[in-house]
Amino acid sequence: MRTSQPRPSVLVAHPSADLYGSDRVLLETVDGLLRHGTRVLVTVPAPGPLVAGLRARGVTVVFCPTPVLRKSFLSPAGALKLAAATVRGGLAGFALLRGSRPDLVLANTITVPLWTVLARLSGIPVLTHVHEAESSAPRPLRAALALPLLLSTDIVTNSSFSADTLAASLPWLRGRATVVYNGVPGPDAVVPARAELDGGLEVVYLGRLSHRKGVDVAIDAVLRLRSRGVQARLSVVGAVFPGNEAYEEQLREQVAQAGAAEFITFHGFQDEVWPFLAAADVAVVPSRLDEPFGNTAVEALLAARPVIASNTSGLREAAGGGGAGKLYGAVQFVEPGDAGALADALAAVRDRWPHYREQALADAQLARERHSPEGYGDNMARQVAAAVGVRSGKR
Repeated sequence: MRTSQPRPSVLVAHPSADLYGSDRVLLETVDGLLRHGTRVLVTVPAPGPLVAGLRARGVTVVFCPTPVLRKSFLSPAGALKLAAATVRGGLAGFALLRGSRPDLVLANTITVPLWTVLARLSGIPVLTHVHEAESSAPRPLRAALALPLLLSTDIVTNSSFSADTLAASLPWLRGRATVVYNGVPGPDAVVPARAELDGGLEVVYLGRLSHRKGVDVAIDAVLRLRSRGVQARLSVVGAVFPGNEAYEEQLREQVAQAGAAEFITFHGFQDEVWPFLAAADVAVVPSRLDEPFGNTAVEALLAARPVIASNTSGLREAAGGGGAGKLYGAVQFVEPGDAGALADALAAVRDRWPHYREQALADAQLARERHSPEGYGDNMARQVAAAVGVRSGKR
């Protein structure tokens, strides 16, 4: 009589319970694992909106203290905090591994390296899903961040740029990463952009509020447009991460000093982005520094909105600007940090609105095919199965 194979179990270690790029991708990963019969347990350091999404899928979530690598740990005082957090997280992590006995630990970002160490000390294979590409950081720092990956059984990155950055940071990692583009769910129904720009151009920014994301550049670009007599409004959808509240205060001061509160609106964090994209004419992704990918750019494409993004490697990959030619017709790339160039690109969208509107509708279909959540989830399930096979001796 044929016996059924036991379902593999995976412990997913994630650094936060927010609902931004890597957090939303985690939900797609979990969906794919569940479809393929994997038992999933997720650990995060503290509660947040991600938890409800995981529990709605029937996934158990365990709160376990663990150090999440931040720039604040680079100071002497920060190093002491990191050491204390490592001891506390190590004891709690070992207890969770002993109690759950997973077949694999999926470390979802390189900012939780303690889980990689704990798993390998426990004889458990580790798959690390890399969502970062800190190419602008000093090489010693990049090498230190990448060093725990040498303990990983397998590595998945969300772009070729991320894989190349790892290899440049630590040559021993060259050729070890598999690239799996993010799966990004789109709206239930695409709402075409309005046919006429009556009342001015509606611009939207989605994502974290931080200096590296260039939110102030988007504000400056809209101010420049209006100084040219072009009516434009900006919706800022997102929030700062804890400890970066001063940047949001800076943004609000920038708006207040320009007397722009009537046409630049802060909406804070929003779980559902589609209403804001449906109300917008064009989305901006004005990151100053290299991005490993660009989920918000893909979301705008899925919503059939033109996108203006910084000309950086990960964003170019996500928005179809890499390789032999431009993939999407409604995407423009501008130099990072250049508010004047961003204003010019916004003006170009306004001046050729019928063209960009039509191209964006075609782009939406292409983006759905390229970033299918189902295809992504199936691919991640295969990666997990291969890594689990190491433990069972099937690989």
